[in-house]
Amino acid sequence: MNMARFAGIGMTSERTRARMVERLREQGIRDMMVLSAMAQVPRHAFVSEALAIRAYEDTALPIGFGQTISQPYSVARMIEVMRNGRELHRVLEVGGGCGYQAAVLSRLVREVYSIERIASLLGQARRTVRELRLSNVKLKHGDGQLGLPEMAPFDGIVLAAAASDVPQALLAQLADGGRMVLPKGVGEQQMLVMIERQGDVFSEQELEMVHFVPLLTGVA
Repeated sequence: MNMARFAGIGMTSERTRARMVERLREQGIRDMMVLSAMAQVPRHAFVSEALAIRAYEDTALPIGFGQTISQPYSVARMIEVMRNGRELHRVLEVGGGCGYQAAVLSRLVREVYSIERIASLLGQARRTVRELRLSNVKLKHGDGQLGLPEMAPFDGIVLAAAASDVPQALLAQLADGGRMVLPKGVGEQQMLVMIERQGDVFSEQELEMVHFVPLLTGVA
């Protein structure tokens, strides 16, 4: 295991990561536990070595297969809204990608389940998660729109890809009192929304404009 890679130097150092967290605070992220989790996870370990020096910029970066690692603000914002100051026992992430958001969630949640449809990308994520010894993260290969009914209900669900409509299977897997956060829309017209469940009633709140890769069906 290359622990030096995770420790980072120069533009991948802990000091650079601290500056990213300070920027998140300036951008309005208030949940101290979310900020702490962002400070603990080495984002540069989830991108190629060629892009590592850009890991703590507030931008999405390519991770191959037409996918991206979400910008730090988007990750922090979505988790903060989903968490809502609560203790979370079980959370589902749809669109696991390189595993970065699942790693951040692992610092805040007892059990993290993450679904990725692209097998090769999932393999990369598994290696990084294993090297970081994140034993409470379970990565699954599958169609994220179907969720993981065998592990439901989830206290929170977060989607790292934009859906044209909210997947009904995921709504059914949300626990009473739980929150789902997702980008909704197509192309450039995407809105980050929060859906909260109270019994059989689902309320939806629009948050802000965002831009994510589209949520696709099936596996690859």
